[in-house]
Amino acid sequence: MSHVSQRLSFREKAGYSLGDAATNFFFQAMIMYQTTFYTDVMGVSAAAIGVLFLLVRLLDGVFDPVMGIVADRTNTRMGKFRPWVLWMALPFGLILWLAYTVPSFGGTGKLIYVCVTYTLLMMVYSASNTPYSALNGVMTGDVSERTSLAQYRFVAAMAATLVVQGMTLPLVDKFGGADKGHGYSVTFGIFGILAVVFFIVAAIVSKERIKPDPKQQTSVSQDIKDVFHCRPWVVMFVITLCIFTTLAVRGSGMYYYFSYYVDKGALLEFVKRLGLGNVDVAQSGWWVGLLDSFGFIMNKEASNVTSVGFSIFNMAGNLVTIVGVLMSKALAERFGKRTVFTAGVLGTAIVTAAIYFVPANGILTLLLLGLLWPAFYGPTIPLLWAMIADVADYSEWKTGRRATGFVYAGVVFALKAGLGFGGAIIGGLLTYYGYVANAVQTPAALEGIRLNATVWASVPFFLSVVALCFYPISKKLNLDIQDELAERRKKFNEA
Repeated sequence: MSHVSQRLSFREKAGYSLGDAATNFFFQAMIMYQTTFYTDVMGVSAAAIGVLFLLVRLLDGVFDPVMGIVADRTNTRMGKFRPWVLWMALPFGLILWLAYTVPSFGGTGKLIYVCVTYTLLMMVYSASNTPYSALNGVMTGDVSERTSLAQYRFVAAMAATLVVQGMTLPLVDKFGGADKGHGYSVTFGIFGILAVVFFIVAAIVSKERIKPDPKQQTSVSQDIKDVFHCRPWVVMFVITLCIFTTLAVRGSGMYYYFSYYVDKGALLEFVKRLGLGNVDVAQSGWWVGLLDSFGFIMNKEASNVTSVGFSIFNMAGNLVTIVGVLMSKALAERFGKRTVFTAGVLGTAIVTAAIYFVPANGILTLLLLGLLWPAFYGPTIPLLWAMIADVADYSEWKTGRRATGFVYAGVVFALKAGLGFGGAIIGGLLTYYGYVANAVQTPAALEGIRLNATVWASVPFFLSVVALCFYPISKKLNLDIQDELAERRKKFNEA
């Protein structure tokens, strides 16, 4: 049986994808470095940071749904969602830079500065990312093409992730030297400029095609009722909450893991075998000079071995992630989104927990598991957002009403709540285990650092697998909904 097709051009998909590259200059830094930046560079306590993350999430609980409601009711020549991506471009880039700039304040002043800039950053992220994500659900009604669009989106996101996870620490060392605060400020100033440009391009080249029935009555209370009575939406909310809790705990936890648990001598030998240590840059080729300009050549004192080694692991993992993202559409068309997503999340959870058993000097084993992790996780990344677009269709199919922005707003809130819970969990656990910044850790603190990055991080992923058992949209139902909605839209467009 043939199904409705609505293809998008390469230009539109590629341009749209840059918006997620922009988002990931902030998002990946938040997962990987924000807690460490606040505790080890800003000098704010882990306990205070944990409380901050939790309180801001409570604010998000109001702001995110409001943003979805506002976006759904925005009507301009550009559409409902594109204007917000354009309007928020400059504020996003500016506040990103401010959030990673260390002010010349005392301890209390820095804490207030962190609270203000972090809160503003999360608000502008909502005002930009909720409409940007909702665009995925209105650019095409073709469920296969949506997966392709999400695929493009997350290839760009992984390219930005490659830059952020692989180059941030080397660039911080390069620009700042002993003054890491200055290094972070310059590095995130560059990221902020790129984010502004990418958001503007995404807003200009994208086009909104799926519109609600012109006869649909706007009702906030009905929007809320529709999503909370939509089982697939509830399941995706829980899954998103769990997944991003894991990403926050594991992302922050792995940097502490490399900084304090991984054996520096074994990591040093690994970096040397890659030809990135004890190199005379002046006597080497242009490519060595290029690597050195990005901070990838270890200095003579080997004081940056953790930064170089951690960045190498992240970049290698991100290359595998990109391959996984590229495979997601083919796998979904063959087995269905739900099946591929479940298998990927389960495999990721198992590998996350297994890293606990790697000894401090087991660099090659750590690398192997570090490559296996994104092999499982990569295909799930675009599928999450493609499935949320399917949920918006499911809700419209059931109720006759479409509220794409509100559907995505709820899930974006779950994403941010997961990051907040994860940040609060990592801050609380570090305090519980006795972590002291920039010091030799006690055995109890080291054990806590290992558990945070592995066993505790895996628990929400296992819970996601359980939640997926209740997700009702099969491959067949997905296609049937697509065709029926296409017929409905054809009728009201002809009317």
